[in-house]
Amino acid sequence: MDRSNRSCEDQMTKTTDDMSTKLQHPRRSLGNRHRSQAEKFLSLIESDSQNLEWAEQSARQAVLHDFTNPENWRVLVQVKLEAGDEHGIRAVLNELFTILGRDPEALAQLDEVSMSQSGSSILEASLIADPLDPDQWWTSTSQSDVTLGDFIERVKNLDLTDQRANVLFSRRLERVRDSGMEEQYLELARIILAQRPSNHEAWSELGRMHERRGELEQAWMCYDQAQTHFPDIHVRDRFRDRMEAKMDGRISKPWKEPEVSRRVDFLTRMQQLATHNDENIPTTVNEPDEVSSNPLEEVHLLLADERLSEAFFLARRMAAEGVEGAIELVESIREDIHD
Repeated sequence: MDRSNRSCEDQMTKTTDDMSTKLQHPRRSLGNRHRSQAEKFLSLIESDSQNLEWAEQSARQAVLHDFTNPENWRVLVQVKLEAGDEHGIRAVLNELFTILGRDPEALAQLDEVSMSQSGSSILEASLIADPLDPDQWWTSTSQSDVTLGDFIERVKNLDLTDQRANVLFSRRLERVRDSGMEEQYLELARIILAQRPSNHEAWSELGRMHERRGELEQAWMCYDQAQTHFPDIHVRDRFRDRMEAKMDGRISKPWKEPEVSRRVDFLTRMQQLATHNDENIPTTVNEPDEVSSNPLEEVHLLLADERLSEAFFLARRMAAEGVEGAIELVESIREDIHD
């Protein structure tokens, strides 16, 4: 492929990703709108105390729509301060710590600290040490004593099942990739996705990485996962179109979708990664000598244990193998993951 064609394809896939970001991930415009409303209500609390309730509702909506904007968190804490809500401030900080991949129990060390006096300071210190914006995070990380190696090891041990934390760290990981650490990106992206397989943005990015490296089977399987979780982005279909467009005599044989055995192997490895992320659970559900007449029973047992990621990859593997009822179960689990 010549450079101009590659540039067009990269731009096309980037446009698709921008659309998906707006649809599922942080919606900055809505966050800004709700934050402005919260600030307006805050300015009116002296004339009517009920405005404080409206301010809190708007501030909550601002964080809900765009958790990546630190201003939304500042306004929410300010509302809690005006209300004298110590418990509420602590709850907000707990929520932020979850997104930043920190142990919320760290706040237990501050049990004797007045949140009314120190809540804002703790918030600011957290945002400075761990910026929510991935570019600001990359700049601060590059200029600090914390090495990328430390970050990589940290990601391997984090609980990133929270959707917001998963999105945040997948975007940070893209900056690691762009710095040239492709192998580390490939390893950690799979770990992140094993914990939250509904992150279609990360699947798309991983697919593009494999496609640029010429690893077409891996690219297709990542795009397939992305489109499964968010059908409107059509990244798998566009990838297939790109591959078919190459069938103009410049390649020795047509591209074909990965064989079922390759897909099964891919999904099995993702399921194993999902299992590995929780060292306190067994790697198998049934005892070795148990024989079930229902091939989907293991999926249902995983669901009963609320191990959604494992159940999803196992069900998708069974669907690829043609197990009856597996496709419907995949869709049911996908909806549960997105809830």
